[in-house]
Amino acid sequence: MIDHSLKKTVDHIDITKYNVTDLVHELRSTSFTSREIYNACQLYKQMLEEEELTIILTIAGSTQAAGCLKLYRDLVRFNMVDAIVATGASIIDMDLFEGLGNRHYIGSNKADDDILRENYIDRIYDTFISEDDLKQVDNFIEDFASNHCGAKTYSSREFLNLLGWHLRTGNSLVQECFKEDVPIFCPALNDSAAGIGLLMHQTNNPTSHVTIDSIKDLRELTYLKVEMQNTGLFMVGGGVPKNFAQDIVVAAESIGHRVPMHQYALQLTVADVRDGACSSSTLDEASSWGKVDNINTQMVYGEATSTLPIIANYAYNNVNLKNRKRRKLHELFRS
Repeated sequence: MIDHSLKKTVDHIDITKYNVTDLVHELRSTSFTSREIYNACQLYKQMLEEEELTIILTIAGSTQAAGCLKLYRDLVRFNMVDAIVATGASIIDMDLFEGLGNRHYIGSNKADDDILRENYIDRIYDTFISEDDLKQVDNFIEDFASNHCGAKTYSSREFLNLLGWHLRTGNSLVQECFKEDVPIFCPALNDSAAGIGLLMHQTNNPTSHVTIDSIKDLRELTYLKVEMQNTGLFMVGGGVPKNFAQDIVVAAESIGHRVPMHQYALQLTVADVRDGACSSSTLDEASSWGKVDNINTQMVYGEATSTLPIIANYAYNNVNLKNRKRRKLHELFRS
């Protein structure tokens, strides 16, 4: 019988507690996804060791709900990424959700969703969350916007950086990024509990409220590309974050700046290529658009909660991260 309750919490992976180096080296002489993982490990290591390369991490999907929440914080803490582009759900509905003291719970993909609905439990495949807890996030965003932001127009980066400054918990990617000067861009921030909270805020403050400007996001991330020039992409999933990060090459040229294509690109995905999408195109296809140089690319076709911990752990154990320069990219936007 399936348990339709919230009992056992999801435990988050800690890449500092194990070492997959020997396993990864064994994968060198295998095939299929195993060899893709090996190639991805070597490519990410190369990216981290290239002195002037700025690494942009993109996050889509529900990996944080499924056990990777601490992993993303550690990528920032140990200087393994320089900027993040993510869905609003990744940053608000999962990361901030747990940062406020809530948890994801082990459930079942065979649960009766009608029973879950009756008990105000939301399902993310085989993971459960309390809808009441999620509403707490809506209310937190409304309160934050109404009492700490002023009647201003923000990019999502500005809004999330202010949120990171406001938070008093270390259990949050948003706060970790604030501490380490790693900007987070959420070009579809409204597609999350942030959207619900800001809707409530604007409804209660119809003439004086916070506004999120997604074009300002594009302008800021494009400016980052113009200033840093040499960039590589580490993409978990696809969708809006992947395409938004790829597009800044074309966006820069559209406003008169010649910039190089992204020199590296690594994508973890389960998307199909046959509909011409693969969550905003394969990396080879992106090369035809002038976005990604396909010399140093690797697609890994596997579910990211399985592949990401291996790649992140390999890099953590095989790169001298203390010697890597911290970019502190928020400084680009300070007047």
